[in-house]
Amino acid sequence: MRNRLASIALLLVLLASASPASAQAQSEPSLAAILQRLERLEQQNQALTEEVAELKRQLAGTPAAKPLEERLEVQERRTEELADTKVQASQRLPISITGMLLFNAYSNGRFNGTSENPTSASVNAVPRTKGGAMRQSLVGLLFRSPTTVLGAEVNGSLFMDFFSGPTTLGDRLVSNNLTRQMRLRLATVQLDWGATSLLVGQDKPLISPREPNSLAQVGVSPLTNAGNPWLWQPQVRLEQRLNLGAQTDLRAQVGIFQTVEGAGGLAPEGVAPTVESSRPGYQGRLAFHHGFGNEGHIEFAPAFHASATHVIGTSVPSRLYTVDWSLAPNARMAFTGMYYKGHNTSPLGTIRQGFTVIGPGKAIAVHSNGGWAQLSFEATPRLTLNLFGGQHDDRDSDLRAGAIGKNFAYAGNAQYRIAPNIIVAFETMKLRTTYIGPGLRRNTHYDLALGYRF
Repeated sequence: MRNRLASIALLLVLLASASPASAQAQSEPSLAAILQRLERLEQQNQALTEEVAELKRQLAGTPAAKPLEERLEVQERRTEELADTKVQASQRLPISITGMLLFNAYSNGRFNGTSENPTSASVNAVPRTKGGAMRQSLVGLLFRSPTTVLGAEVNGSLFMDFFSGPTTLGDRLVSNNLTRQMRLRLATVQLDWGATSLLVGQDKPLISPREPNSLAQVGVSPLTNAGNPWLWQPQVRLEQRLNLGAQTDLRAQVGIFQTVEGAGGLAPEGVAPTVESSRPGYQGRLAFHHGFGNEGHIEFAPAFHASATHVIGTSVPSRLYTVDWSLAPNARMAFTGMYYKGHNTSPLGTIRQGFTVIGPGKAIAVHSNGGWAQLSFEATPRLTLNLFGGQHDDRDSDLRAGAIGKNFAYAGNAQYRIAPNIIVAFETMKLRTTYIGPGLRRNTHYDLALGYRF
């Protein structure tokens, strides 16, 4: 502003000192232009003066900056608050919480066996059941170590639900208001050395890693007793991966699995106490995977299981040979499933009739075959349709009267994402169970689910 005032003064001095001859020589238009310029300069000067005054008023109303010590004290309090609220393991490992609040409203036919979600049709009819439950809700913890252990990256998981506790009393449903205990589902710790991994924990059998997509059956794996060996049991696995190309790899897996033993079929009284509750099972799987450029893939994996059941002073072998697959021509469609054949398969989670006692100190293994398959289609980014079915078929000649000769189930569901973390699903499942003697029994299960993922 001072520079502009000095310029104006200098211009006036020059005009005053100019000779009369020179002043007369100037044209009237030149004098008018000078006067206009002086007027503009005066207006700009007035505007600058007003801006300076406004800035002074604003500075006068601004509170003084806090002293450095006071700001440090506020920051320390905020840090303490964050330390009180953050989730962190005792060893300062980063932990994330995941899971799903799941509400199921269900309806069953007359052969439901007084179960909320039967896995086979009961031999005797009972009253129809309707109700709702939230006990299939899941809570999980995921962690990954920021440092290596013996040169390996370490990660782990822990998943629980509220599915344990009594659900029936005699032939009547127990109230869902009874207190539920949290139940351990999956728990794993995995160490990765590049292409080699070691897993210790509780999971599905190595030979049965897949399962259908359902929000109706979450407390047990979908298609339980109908072609899906599923028991979550302690185990140790070792995996070696071999890269065969840009989108092709081969995975060799071996493991030791803790089986769940029990009296098979309709065994004579007094047999159950002679059964060892658990036994080691040896499993192996070889998986071939190839990816496509359109986000599709194909995976094919043969596998085996070998163990033995100790009962009434004898040993009943358990053998299972399986193949599982996943075929996805693109990102929107997938065909998955598995097939198995063997004998004494119940220790892995099939129908509980793995052996039959035929005399003192004599028991035979029940021969079985089964499997399941699912077709999934993403109709829209929010809507997914799933059709699946499975069957477990035991050799009738190995069974006693009253045992289940065949259990077949098929279902369809539609899952719609209302929001990224909210999903609603409707499912219908049909059960067809054939008993040795009584014959075929049918049951229909309807389920409406609302899940909130977190």
